Amino acid sequence: MTHLVLASASPARLSVLRGAGVEPTVRVSGVDEDAIIDRLGPSAAPELVVTTLAEAKARDVIPALVADGITDAVVIGCDSMLLIDSELQGKPHTVDVARRRWQSMAGRSATLLTGHSVLRIADGAIIADAADHSGTVVHFANPSAEDLEAYLATGEPLTVAGAFTLDSLGGWFVERLEGDPSSVIGIGLPLVRRLLSDVGVSIAELWAANALVR
Repeated sequence: MTHLVLASASPARLSVLRGAGVEPTVRVSGVDEDAIIDRLGPSAAPELVVTTLAEAKARDVIPALVADGITDAVVIGCDSMLLIDSELQGKPHTVDVARRRWQSMAGRSATLLTGHSVLRIADGAIIADAADHSGTVVHFANPSAEDLEAYLATGEPLTVAGAFTLDSLGGWFVERLEGDPSSVIGIGLPLVRRLLSDVGVSIAELWAANALVR
């Protein structure tokens, strides 16, 4: 049986997987993302940054899984950041930062990068791993000052990569996409399917072992 584990606190990622017919066990990593980014250095390619963070998150939860008796599983880790003007942007955390970001990206396009890591563990040890990233171009609307302030007041853009969502309130301000919508939400199903195949796990096997009760 292939136990599916999502190494993320993101309700959006969990929703995507549930929509795809599986109910993962959720474990939240405790990695210091800023420390990893600092270690990689300012010259690191954006794609490397998000993929390295995704791998770190997936690996970080394994000791706790084993301690809980989950020793045979597939662990998925993800990390998303927005690339605009050659600069990666994560979660803004404050209204002022979110406002400045929206003022810079309104009416423009940027690339939402999501790193994905899939680890297969057996008897508590990693026996296979695969990682890659996806990139989707997001074309943003130009919200009015009133709409932007109302959006900021909800608190949603403060806690999400790039200060926007596609599947929630921020969807009002996304004109169109070029690429995979699920990767913008936080976990790209086409890429995860390929990575699962790389570690020897089929979607049929995943459904059989982690079926979502509807």
